[in-house]
Amino acid sequence: MQHIVASVEEGSIAKKAGILPGDAILSINGQDVLDIFDYRYLTQERRLSISLKGASGDTRLLSLKKREYDDLGIGFESGLMDEAKRCSNNCVFCFVDQLPRGMRDTLYFKDDDTRLSFLSGNYVTLTNMSQKDLERICFYHLSPINISVHAADPEVRKFMLRNSKAGDLLGKIKMLAENGTTMNFQIVLCKGINDGAQLDFTIETLASFIPQAESLSVVPVGLSRHRQALFPLEGFGKDSSIEVIEQVSAWQEKLLESSQTRFVYLADEFYLAAGIPVPAYSEYEGFPQLENGVGMLSLFERECSKEIEKSKKRNLIISPRRISVATGMAAGDFIRRQADKIELAFPKIRIDVHKVDNRFFGQGVTVAGLLTGQDILAALSGKDLGSELLIPSSALRDQAFLDDETLSGLGEKLGINARETEADGKAFVKSILRGDGSHG
Repeated sequence: MQHIVASVEEGSIAKKAGILPGDAILSINGQDVLDIFDYRYLTQERRLSISLKGASGDTRLLSLKKREYDDLGIGFESGLMDEAKRCSNNCVFCFVDQLPRGMRDTLYFKDDDTRLSFLSGNYVTLTNMSQKDLERICFYHLSPINISVHAADPEVRKFMLRNSKAGDLLGKIKMLAENGTTMNFQIVLCKGINDGAQLDFTIETLASFIPQAESLSVVPVGLSRHRQALFPLEGFGKDSSIEVIEQVSAWQEKLLESSQTRFVYLADEFYLAAGIPVPAYSEYEGFPQLENGVGMLSLFERECSKEIEKSKKRNLIISPRRISVATGMAAGDFIRRQADKIELAFPKIRIDVHKVDNRFFGQGVTVAGLLTGQDILAALSGKDLGSELLIPSSALRDQAFLDDETLSGLGEKLGINARETEADGKAFVKSILRGDGSHG
């Protein structure tokens, strides 16, 4: 296997050694390089013998010395140095299967590559992992790994993933735990399938792997309106969300006493649907599942309050202005409360919070991260939006929405300066106070 060098950093070890973009790495110290993990492991050594093939086809052997663990400064076209593994499951709840036709091709690609778990924090099912793959993880002592469990019962898991190989998960988890690999787990909760007694069993089973098992998140199934011919599923409303909150809260109390950690956490969506305040900042124990939407609101609120207090002490000169904020239906009232705090601290600022109904995916999808440009345009057209419109960064990928509408294009159609704001409280406050740059 050969890996083409895409870039070489100026002043790097590779640059000084004469490695060029277009060169292909054939082997390092006589060892084949399968992917980025092999590459990182093999290049830790002080003395390297790298077999290269130039763009013209000539081969050469390069010997170099460096300090242990120093990076060579080489970039590859793929962060994995290999193609990502495709998902081999057909999950009954898969959101990719619920996408409408005509979206960009990358949105339809389902990856289930364990290497992306270590590199990017992706959750993986382990169903396409061989014994050799597991042994590589153990050999390289890679941690942490994020695992999509969904159900500890083998038969329930096989049903949910629609994969006959999905039932042997606990044996793999045990092997990883015995190797000292730390793990984070997630459950996509589906009514009548893996909730109730099944949820109890899954929490209890996974908690038995503490301390190697560091956390478990429970997130509600996401349902779009594009579910024709898919397995029938029901979302979580107020009453069913309250039941899940009470069930998980009981487990948190039990595990905190027995294992000194709450271990299992609920996605913020359950609390929003139930109309119950999210837990306090201190109850998230370092926010191990933040990327899964667990504790984001609690952290956002704390950051927002702290930044308001800091900004008040700076005696900022704020010019009178009005700003609009677009967000999803779920967090709209929460964002309004944070906006009220900013207005109270800085009376010259007026903030309009617009809750945008998700017509593209359906009203069952209420999170800001799945807003589309066309839905924001439909919701805000003709309204007085003030001087600026703030859009949460979670709704954007490279300045474009999921429907390929661009942020600048949306602003032009609405006749307003549309700006992206990061999804944290500190950045939110700064974005509003910064405004059009008229404060000092």
